[in-house]
Amino acid sequence: MAMRRAIASAIRTTKATSVSSSFARNLHGSSSSKKIVGVFYKANEYASMNPNFVGCVEGSLGIRGWLESQGHQYIVTDDKDGPDSELEKQIPDLHVLISTPFHPAYVTAERIKRAKNLELLLTAGIGSDHIDLKAAAAAGLTVAEVTGSNTVSVAEDELMRILILVRNFVPGYHQAISGEWNVAGIAYRSYDLEGKTIGTVGAGRIGKLLLQRLKPFNCNLLYHDRIRMDPELETQTGATYEEDLVKMLGKCDVVVINTPLTEKTKGLFNKELIAKMKKGVLIVNNARGAIMDTQAVIDACSTGHIAGYSGDVWYPQPAPKDHPWRYMPNHAMTPHISGTTIDAQLRYAAGVKDMLDNYFKGEEFPAQNYIVKEGELAPQYR
Repeated sequence: MAMRRAIASAIRTTKATSVSSSFARNLHGSSSSKKIVGVFYKANEYASMNPNFVGCVEGSLGIRGWLESQGHQYIVTDDKDGPDSELEKQIPDLHVLISTPFHPAYVTAERIKRAKNLELLLTAGIGSDHIDLKAAAAAGLTVAEVTGSNTVSVAEDELMRILILVRNFVPGYHQAISGEWNVAGIAYRSYDLEGKTIGTVGAGRIGKLLLQRLKPFNCNLLYHDRIRMDPELETQTGATYEEDLVKMLGKCDVVVINTPLTEKTKGLFNKELIAKMKKGVLIVNNARGAIMDTQAVIDACSTGHIAGYSGDVWYPQPAPKDHPWRYMPNHAMTPHISGTTIDAQLRYAAGVKDMLDNYFKGEEFPAQNYIVKEGELAPQYR
């Protein structure tokens, strides 16, 4: 292991392509028994209600029999936090760690340092920001996720949340279950989606799918991203590129967050930026909770500057019972569910199995799946 990390250091210093390629082959080339740890949420009584519910502890991505038949050890847990957690006990000698964005195992630099045998970090889903990516790169680890596995799931969920906010659905639902009937209490802030200006901050796979799904609603669609779409796709979606984020935000009735969590985007939506948005703006965030300044969102929802906030991402996750977003006005929050539909689970479980198979054979992963490879971070995390 010491030699592996020394080679990784040499790669980062020299950037020699031939050495990097050799290192990658050595990393994935061993057919010996591996210790693989998966960290997922527990399904408890729901585990048996759907045979395709594979994204939980009980389902274990459906790969236990396959792994154990090849002589590998597979340990699955939901206990991930604190010095006495099950994950902490397994860290010193595991080779592969599989985690998800929905029940994230926070892989810190300290944990990476303790994981002397660790070679591979896989995300069952999309979004590997729960891993200290710089520390992983420095240690010569490979980080990969199942790119594209739940983009449809998240984009559909975002569309639902936009409609929930625009139509002021949540107060009406609460009236229905509490026995009330007060149409005025809902209608005074309920609108049509048609004709509204909707902007997405980030237009990657999910952002593009959302724009495509919004086009039939006859909205004014805007997007901001570090990379502009191809003209053909702009025409197809009917979306207009906005190079200046602040100017775009000032035009929007609805803002959807679709950017990764990076050093640049952490806390991006702070008090100052929110103040530059329209009064009464609606915000949907299925990206990452830490992109928002927690208190700034609470304050803006309380004053009505943000007329509605909906999303399924929090920081930390799982959100503690006293997380203030649970109690702020005009929200439509849920646990992190948008990307873990049964259809998405089957896709990211299959993707994890394929990458593990490649890993055992010493073969490369699909290029788009790499988040850290040979000491280099993927562009979206730089």
